[in-house]
Amino acid sequence: MKRFFTILGGMGTEATESYIHLLNLRTPAHSDQDYLNYILVNHATIPDRTSYIMDHSKPNPLPALLDDVRQQNLLHPEFYALPCNTAHYFYKQISDAANAPVLHMPKEAVAEISKRYPNAKRVGLIATQGTLADHIYDADIKNHGYQLVLPDKHVEAETMHLIYHDVKANNDADPKLYHHILAEMVNQFHCDVIILGCTELSLAQERAGNHRYPVIDAQAVLVDHSIQLAEKDQKNK
Repeated sequence: MKRFFTILGGMGTEATESYIHLLNLRTPAHSDQDYLNYILVNHATIPDRTSYIMDHSKPNPLPALLDDVRQQNLLHPEFYALPCNTAHYFYKQISDAANAPVLHMPKEAVAEISKRYPNAKRVGLIATQGTLADHIYDADIKNHGYQLVLPDKHVEAETMHLIYHDVKANNDADPKLYHHILAEMVNQFHCDVIILGCTELSLAQERAGNHRYPVIDAQAVLVDHSIQLAEKDQKNK
């Protein structure tokens, strides 16, 4: 297969499945041959990213990620997609090891704000404790002139419960809890827009998107950029 891209997935598997579903759904295809060429690496046994970021004595996900990249390098993908926000803690090492561009989901998500919410000033971020702790969104949000708004410990705990207990452990994107978290970010913290900075939250958005809260779904933005690049590459074949 030529002119394909590689998806570094499995972090977690249900979230990766959500990325794939949205990717195929948004691809303008009218026959089998119109869909995109890609290889999915669903490396489900990669150690938990948040656990390592919060405690470096825990198993390190980076060696497994680099092994995947080096294996895929042999097949020469056009680019890499990394549908895991927290894994962008290792973005530089992954990008340095790759022989093709690696899309940067947080940067693309922040850049999308001005297109969809041009009057936004206060940008909220809900994500894993690992993503909040490694600050992968902070500089881009501030460099675009926005005020970064982080959840308090209560909302952070609710978000972690939704991500780990509901989605990861039970494949249940609890709509009531998800909408409650969004409401707190808007009503309590006065956010103009909320970035969904975890792909499990993107899965919650896919399953429980029947709300009016202003969100930027980082995974959906990554999907759109993946399609744009892949279509460009396939047209140049």
